[in-house]
Amino acid sequence: MNQLMPLAMVSPGEVVQVVDVRAGWGLQRRLADMGLTPGVIIRVMNSQRPGPIIIDLRGSRLVLGYGMTQRILVRKV
Repeated sequence: MNQLMPLAMVSPGEVVQVVDVRAGWGLQRRLADMGLTPGVIIRVMNSQRPGPIIIDLRGSRLVLGYGMTQRILVRKV
C-alpha cells in the first residue's frame, strides 16, 4: 500500500516518515546525529533534482545532498 521510495523522489510539501537508511555506518551515524532516524516524520521544503533537498525535521531545516537522499527510504504519511 504505502510503498517505500528514496527521499530524493519526494515532492516539495509532502510529509513522509523515514523507514530505513541504506548506507554505511559512517553516513548512518552522521544522519542519526542530525536526528534522521527510522520512524521520524519529516517534510520536504524544497527539492531541486538532482541538487540539494531542504527538509523540515522537528522545526529545524536541514539541507541534504542528492546522493544522501537516495539512501534514505521513506513512506508517505
